Amino acid sequence: MTAICLHGPESTGKSMLATQLSAHFGCEAVPEYGRAYCEAHGTDIGMAELVHIGATQDAMNCAARDRSSGHVVFDTDSLITSVWAEMMFGERDPWFEGAQPSAELYLLLDIDLPFVDDGLRVYASRAERARFFDLSRAVLEERNVRYALISGSGDARLECALSAIGR
Repeated sequence: MTAICLHGPESTGKSMLATQLSAHFGCEAVPEYGRAYCEAHGTDIGMAELVHIGATQDAMNCAARDRSSGHVVFDTDSLITSVWAEMMFGERDPWFEGAQPSAELYLLLDIDLPFVDDGLRVYASRAERARFFDLSRAVLEERNVRYALISGSGDARLECALSAIGR
């Protein structure tokens, strides 16, 4: 069984890739809880809400892992929620330091796709996207988790991900 977590800034195709990988492997894809939370409660959130989002996402991922006998795909986990904390507040709540990586492989999605504003996304400028990407990579390196950089658009992005999973 391999748990695969999609990681990186907003508007890099994580949800689309989760759907594609789920279809390819015939496995469960755990959706992003933070998106559902913000759709229901708005985007004016503080650190306590980010901790709640991270903890809930990790619980959802853990439950899916327990149900799976093959691959499972996580749209996100608390590691990326900790990056949101850094982007929003310049720091992470101590809770994030104790949160464990949820996957054997992280796919770090490059910022090579155009930003699409869907009403919930925040960091649209080139500089903001680059900072978000750098923080996303840094948290993976801090935690010493296995990851692969995923780039390209359309089928090329999916093929890049499948190649990384196959290695």
